[in-house]
Amino acid sequence: MADGRQDGDVTADAGAPTRSVPPSRVVVTAGHVDHGKSTLVEWLTGTNPDRLEEEQRRGLTIDLGFASVMLDSGIEVGIVDVPGHIRFLKNMVAGVGAVDACLFVVSAMEGWKPQTEDHLRILDVIGVRHGVVALTHAALVGEDRLAEATEEVAEHVAGTFLERAPIVAVDVPGHVGTDGPDGLRAALETMVRAVPPPADRGRPRLWIDRSFAIRGAGAVVTGTLAGGTVSVGDRMDVVPIGAAPPIPVRVRGLESYGRRIEVAAPGRRLAVNLAGADHHSVARGAALVRAAQWHRCAVADAALTTVPGLSHPVSHRGAFLAHLGTGEQSVRLRVVGSASEIAPGESGTVRLWLSAPLPLAPGDRFILRDAGRQEVVGGGTVLDVAPVRSVAKAAPSMSVARVVAERGWVDAEQLERLTGAPATPTLGRWVVDPDALAATRAAVDARVRAAGPTGLDVSLLDERARAVAATMKTLTVSHGIARLADAEDLALADHPYLHALRAAPFTPPPPDGVDRNDLRRLVRSGLVVETNGVWFAQSALEEAARRVARLLEEMPDGVRVSDVRDVLGASRKYVLALLAHFDSSGITRRNGDFRTGGPNLPDPHRDDAHAHQGGLP
Repeated sequence: MADGRQDGDVTADAGAPTRSVPPSRVVVTAGHVDHGKSTLVEWLTGTNPDRLEEEQRRGLTIDLGFASVMLDSGIEVGIVDVPGHIRFLKNMVAGVGAVDACLFVVSAMEGWKPQTEDHLRILDVIGVRHGVVALTHAALVGEDRLAEATEEVAEHVAGTFLERAPIVAVDVPGHVGTDGPDGLRAALETMVRAVPPPADRGRPRLWIDRSFAIRGAGAVVTGTLAGGTVSVGDRMDVVPIGAAPPIPVRVRGLESYGRRIEVAAPGRRLAVNLAGADHHSVARGAALVRAAQWHRCAVADAALTTVPGLSHPVSHRGAFLAHLGTGEQSVRLRVVGSASEIAPGESGTVRLWLSAPLPLAPGDRFILRDAGRQEVVGGGTVLDVAPVRSVAKAAPSMSVARVVAERGWVDAEQLERLTGAPATPTLGRWVVDPDALAATRAAVDARVRAAGPTGLDVSLLDERARAVAATMKTLTVSHGIARLADAEDLALADHPYLHALRAAPFTPPPPDGVDRNDLRRLVRSGLVVETNGVWFAQSALEEAARRVARLLEEMPDGVRVSDVRDVLGASRKYVLALLAHFDSSGITRRNGDFRTGGPNLPDPHRDDAHAHQGGLP
């Protein structure tokens, strides 16, 4: 896919694609300039991570470098080598996102330096929790100095995630006293076994740390995959830095540690060949995602822990830079709540206004720098990617229930974008807070009661209220009209048209002038039956069926239309409609001009009260 001059984790000839790939972890180097990070990486992996001509000429790491090593356990470790010079801190921070552990490098000759401290604090606040300390240049110092340097390192890492990390004395090959990298490899083996495998949440995201083009292949981006699986052929989006819309792309090819692969799991360094994007429009800090799964965050509430020993508190005063993903951008900051500042070494909650929106989710880590003082002031975790409460009243957390409670109603797909957690709708397409649901029910009930017996046209309700009305047992919603359930039955039983039908049971009037919704409700309720274009009261059909049953008792061989007309006192038009209904419902059976009793013919001797109560079979 690519050549080694451009990216250490892709090669010119990666061979045929494979689906069988070993488990992977990503480790980042850290430490002061000239303490031997890049040399150590080359010693472990056989790959020089300094890929730029200027880096090799000056012997100084300027940008991110990449290499990999297969450990005896079968775990493949991708190593991201970062620059140690203060001038390239921005590039260093771009390399520490989405990593599992660190190889922390300190020179036994020079000892702990200011940039060593900066790197430790950055890793600590970014959430790295596993590490090995490599004490380099060990062969160039005596035993006393080596013991002193080891003790110095232990003092500085006390109280951090490296407090219990092994400190391994190493040196580059060629110096007297070196035993090779075996001891360090063993320590790395133990460390990566303790790192839990990255979670697959079905929401892949790759923060882009490099972008370039290959002749004949097109754009290639690299980064560390997190959150989900990516396969060749997947349709995804590049979310660029700034307000530009996402760029739809197709994954044309995947490569990891020199191998072409078909499927990549989270926790793996990747080079991704993209169809549909120009590499000039894709820069470091952009993200490869499925855009529909992510909220593009412009304002975030976050937990911030400031660096101990900072000479000043953190407040809204100052020009701040936030490192999110692999990018850096200016942000405005306010302390959430009643406090106005966060003291050195303390924790608090802040609201960040980003200068360029990003696809973020709760749990994302960030680093905060003071641009004026050029120092790291702290870092922490994103809690809310779309806060709705004011800075003074906000109480952010990563609780899904809080997000729902603050909004009342949240579209389930939107809730997943806001929280990063799968969401199941509780009503319609929404996840609804119980208090908001109760309030909506009360409001709908009040409006229906105010509408009276005629009911409330549900088109006057908004979409949420209509969804609630459909679930309320105290209401009946029919033909677009909502009524109180008990009022519905009462209103129908007392309807003028039903009275008119009962007054002329076998010569019923047509429904001229009757509201069509009322007529439909009368039919749906079973009080009125339509047959062959004639409307009868149900009670009239029941009485007619009993009279036909008595007639058939007298004339068991069958009755004619004229016989039924005489017994009902109705015209042929109405009798034909009645008999059509009786034939279809099994009350009678037609045989030419005669009707005989069907399986559902009622008992001719059943009294009216019983017949009316039980209805037709």
